[in-house]
Amino acid sequence: MNVEELMRDALREQAAEQPPLPAGFADRVLAVRRRRRTRRLAGVAVATAAVVAVAVGVPLLDGGSQDVRPAGVLDPGETRAHPDQSPPRELIQAGGATMAAYYTTGSVKQTAREYRTARTYWLLNQRTGRYEKDSRWSYVAVAPGLKTAAVLERTIPARRIGLLDLTTGRVARWIPVGQGVGGLAFSHDGRKLVATTYSADPDVVTRAPGDTTGTSFSMPETMPRTGFYLLDVASGKGPWREIGGPHDSMNMADINIRQDFALSRSGQYVWSGLTSEPGVQFYDLHGHEVPVPADERYLNWFVQAGLSPDGKRAAGDFAGRTMKTSSWITDLGTGRKTEVHGQQLLAWADDESLIAWDIAKDGGNEFHNRLVLVTIGSDKIVPLSGFRKGNDGAAGRWTPVFAERR
Repeated sequence: MNVEELMRDALREQAAEQPPLPAGFADRVLAVRRRRRTRRLAGVAVATAAVVAVAVGVPLLDGGSQDVRPAGVLDPGETRAHPDQSPPRELIQAGGATMAAYYTTGSVKQTAREYRTARTYWLLNQRTGRYEKDSRWSYVAVAPGLKTAAVLERTIPARRIGLLDLTTGRVARWIPVGQGVGGLAFSHDGRKLVATTYSADPDVVTRAPGDTTGTSFSMPETMPRTGFYLLDVASGKGPWREIGGPHDSMNMADINIRQDFALSRSGQYVWSGLTSEPGVQFYDLHGHEVPVPADERYLNWFVQAGLSPDGKRAAGDFAGRTMKTSSWITDLGTGRKTEVHGQQLLAWADDESLIAWDIAKDGGNEFHNRLVLVTIGSDKIVPLSGFRKGNDGAAGRWTPVFAERR
């Protein structure tokens, strides 16, 4: 489907939206401190896990040769859009980026004052091109090539990591771990997996004494994050590095309760976000703090798109300077910033185009947004999904999981 056809479809068809679901607090606790940063659209929801883009095929689960081409309906370079669907029922992809899954969040009461934010995933069936509910997992990270996903069972911190074959829907292998794991992210080449460890469930929050609205929560006395595993995907082996938090220069306001690690583009460092300046902290593979690498100095942990495929540009935060909704793109060589359409940049389709959240051209509700394809230096916006309903943190709002399929 070409751009002109997509635009005609978008004008003809209104988004087929789901009925409103009961409002919950879902991600509000984790989002509230992110909004302290100087963002002009305070309500744009962002994922709490630090995310890096993935680009090429992962090793086969038995350690054999690479298989970089996904099965079934995934055609390289072809754009698939469904502007009448929210959440999407059928495949969404543009350029090198595929929406491999999406999840919704809801709150589950644990005790009189404790609540857990729980995710429910829908994974892409590569044979049918449709998203199918898979309630087995509390956390899913999709590898480059869309062949494998790393998964955690419902109870976290988990004592094993599953390697899910996305063509069969079956766990091909389990990786046992001594420290409990709560978050996962693949390396850029898909050969490594960084697993964030926690001493307690990072998605459990405690309502503040006297709170009657469900929006005020107490911070724990100590943060539950303990460190990370750096695992070889083929062998399942790798060291655990104790990091914890807060420590050294950190304090209780520096990290969220859930603050996952990820690997740098080069694979030489592990990093995570901070809720105060400088915004990120990098570590070497032994767990020692290091300065921010020059080629990743413009990254924001809450901007999922990260570096462009060629590594020359970094997707940035909300701009809104000359456009109602726009975001910054920074040239790593010159430091020059350019505005591109889109509230929040999610994934690079190619070196010039990105998938983003954005509101309607004449829309005023910042939460009423949809997936779009935007291009640097162009005013053309191609709708990819229908509009989401509900405010930031509302139960049932869906969040996409992207991976590159080259």
